[in-house]
Amino acid sequence: MVMSADAMKASLDAIAAIEPGFMAALGRVGYPAPRVREPGYETLLRTIVGQQVSVAAAAAVWRKLETELGAGCAPDVLLARDFDALRACGLSRQKQGYARSLAELILSGEVDLHSLPADDEDAIAQLIRIKGIGRWSAEIYLLFAEGRPDIWPAGDLAVQIEIGRILGLPERPSEKTTRALAEAWRPHRGAAAIMAWHHYNTEVL
Repeated sequence: MVMSADAMKASLDAIAAIEPGFMAALGRVGYPAPRVREPGYETLLRTIVGQQVSVAAAAAVWRKLETELGAGCAPDVLLARDFDALRACGLSRQKQGYARSLAELILSGEVDLHSLPADDEDAIAQLIRIKGIGRWSAEIYLLFAEGRPDIWPAGDLAVQIEIGRILGLPERPSEKTTRALAEAWRPHRGAAAIMAWHHYNTEVL
């Protein structure tokens, strides 16, 4: 299940009908293209690799990991490697802990990324059991890898900045305010988030 271009356009049109700021933003930058990632272990591992580093740096580490571990960095192969081997690929001690947590939960079946709960909050609760996967990472995964239409990453700085700009607010809204502002946009908040990133012109995953 992914959010198609037609579905995103319909969602944004529904928001624009009740929020003039979105109508104006669509006029300025147009509709965003769908952002789709493959559901499963590899996308979450890429999320961990990409935390707190640039897109270019994350890509370089991922290339080294695939050279060392093979395409997709299979969880059993990752767990078989020692600290120094993964360190040589650019994974810090902390990120190695996160990657191993993910690999162990996948192999044990404790987390099944292909049958997460239908309820968004329940799915987020499952994902944040993985070390290094906080609410933001879980929301990004559910939005891009599963195409869930009402995910709202209100803690994302770019979302806060752009929602403030789109709505013409005098300052960047807090996470709490950003969450409250979007209540009227249910069940289309995922498209609103993608629009905010499009308006900000940033890649998040």
